[in-house]
Amino acid sequence: MFEIGEYIIYGNTGVCKVGEVTKMKAPGTKDDKLYYSLEPVYDKGCRLFTPVDNEKVKMRPVLTREEADALIEQIQEIDTLWVKDEKNREQIYKEAIRTCSCVEWVRIIKTLYIRKESRLAAGKKVTSSDAKYLHMAEDSLYGELSVVMGIPRDEMESYISRRVKESGG
Repeated sequence: MFEIGEYIIYGNTGVCKVGEVTKMKAPGTKDDKLYYSLEPVYDKGCRLFTPVDNEKVKMRPVLTREEADALIEQIQEIDTLWVKDEKNREQIYKEAIRTCSCVEWVRIIKTLYIRKESRLAAGKKVTSSDAKYLHMAEDSLYGELSVVMGIPRDEMESYISRRVKESGG
């Protein structure tokens, strides 16, 4: 169970702060259930309620500072997410996003950045699906790393690029 004040990842919502843990009556049930009250970090004024035992939406603690540093150090070694069958491309991106895994988000970002450069070099436009999933993966990764490292979210991409270059990338 998460503690009040703890930062967690809540599905595609991203980083949330646990505001409180409270009992509520769930529709269609006899007993009260424990719920988290979550405050999305990047959606001020919004509040979400989710059962503590929610198995439908992925919830996990944010990375520690050490884990975030280690992730950035490993970015060069993380494989891209090549998809042979174009018809399955969006489904594979969707599944990778849903894992709420920073490594999967990095894989999507690396893959789509390379794909974007290649398409632009060939005189083609970036597909709307690629743009959508690149944006989702960047928002998720940069949002989490921003909270963990205390660096503004809009500076995360340049911070990561600088760190990757410094480590020989």
